[in-house]
Amino acid sequence: MKDTILRTLKQLEKDYEIKILFACEAGSRAWGLASSDSDYDVRFIYVHPTSYYLSIDPVINKRDVIEKTVNKQLDITGWELTKALRLFRKSNPSLLEWLHSDIIYYQAFSAIDYVNELQPIYFNAKACILHYLNMTKTNMKKIDQQKNIKLYLNMVRPVLAARWINNYEQFPPVKFHTLVHTLIPNSSLRDAIHLLAHNKITKNKVIDHIDMDRILTYINLEWQQLHKEVTSVEKKSVNRTEDLNQLFRNVLKEVWG
Repeated sequence: MKDTILRTLKQLEKDYEIKILFACEAGSRAWGLASSDSDYDVRFIYVHPTSYYLSIDPVINKRDVIEKTVNKQLDITGWELTKALRLFRKSNPSLLEWLHSDIIYYQAFSAIDYVNELQPIYFNAKACILHYLNMTKTNMKKIDQQKNIKLYLNMVRPVLAARWINNYEQFPPVKFHTLVHTLIPNSSLRDAIHLLAHNKITKNKVIDHIDMDRILTYINLEWQQLHKEVTSVEKKSVNRTEDLNQLFRNVLKEVWG
């Protein structure tokens, strides 16, 4: 599959006259929760030629996303560099998960290295905690309509991510099992979550042997506690857009000359 991914990325560069700076795996494969038939969710960041950005008319309504469904198992989505930098400025968790992915398919030039150096400056713990708490709450509202393994994991993972940020004041690891082992002591709860993850990976939909009530109780209590604790987390405001402007200019010069 990696060869297919790399060929597709190269073809996208030709088709759209762009340069791809970074491509990674997102979603279940990045989290370590993929089953044998899980989709590949490839995400990338790209930049246009310098002339694209230089015009006497402002760049309005120009598409800043590229989407490509290669087949039933491979989905590829890319964000244009200025879009990515604006989201980075806001400490967007989806983008940060890309940057923290352990599965990197491609990286060229120094753009991502520069971005990673700036992460400690721009990281907004409160914004990320609220994002993950909102994600958890959205999925909690679905629990009456559906009780399946994926839904439970989509509540456990973000609440663990929020807890990690609150405890360590840094962006959490993407790997699910790292979050579990670090944040949940060896207990019946950890055993239940491990069974949940194992069933997801092995495509075993039977949950009768898993203490789902114990997991749901943990999710509810953690969400309530974190919702209280986040009020005391400092709201961070970084006014250093010029750093990102300069990064962008440097990348254009490096990539296109």
